[in-house]
Amino acid sequence: MSEIHPTAIVDKKAILGNRVSVGPYTIIEGNVVIEDETRIDSHVYIADGARIGKKCHIHKGAVVATLPQDLKFSGEETHFEIGDQTTIREFCTLNRGTLHSKKSRIGKNCLLMAYAHVAHDCFVGDNVVLANAVQMGGHVHINDWSIIGGTTAIHQFCHIGAHCMVGGGLRVTKDVPPYILCAHEPVKFAGLNIIGLRRRGFDRQVIARLKNAYKTIYRSKLNVSQALEKLNAETEKSSELDYVISFINASDRGIIGA
Repeated sequence: MSEIHPTAIVDKKAILGNRVSVGPYTIIEGNVVIEDETRIDSHVYIADGARIGKKCHIHKGAVVATLPQDLKFSGEETHFEIGDQTTIREFCTLNRGTLHSKKSRIGKNCLLMAYAHVAHDCFVGDNVVLANAVQMGGHVHINDWSIIGGTTAIHQFCHIGAHCMVGGGLRVTKDVPPYILCAHEPVKFAGLNIIGLRRRGFDRQVIARLKNAYKTIYRSKLNVSQALEKLNAETEKSSELDYVISFINASDRGIIGA
């Protein structure tokens, strides 16, 4: 059985799993699914299209699955998905997708700190941390294990690779390749995220290969295309290096500079 505070308003069509907790003055609309053992605190608004996983915690004042802030949107049925064991802190605003992707999504084991904004058609991977007041434009992709510093704004359509650390108070207007640190204004490559990679079990050889790869990309006198050609020609390949190359090749906005 779920535990629903008597002041909460929960539409009869909403589907709540076992041991879901709903706090005072929270509103849950009809086209909503909330899975087992998720906790919803007070004054939360969960709109049509929300799909919330197991053992999540949504704190006071958060807003989930509200309409996209996109002038092209005309009321289509779309969704906002939240993976298992994700925490949404106070006053986050999460907008569902448009017809472009039909959903926005946050993965498993993520932490969104207070006042973060996830716009329409955004995709956030697993184990991602968005610090306080991170602001994402539409269609942003953030891959697994990345950490975004507080008040950083991310331009629409930007992609951030896995295992990145992006500093606070920045403006990200180009794609951020995987495994790196970002700092300065305008945003620049600030080295490999060595501490993060070690914490996640990457061995020394992999880290060394990645470090050399980014020296080729950012510290040589080659342009990006030439650097990728050189990396492709190397005989010692790895899945991590393949990911770096494929990420940069797929970049529409171009990657951050050195």
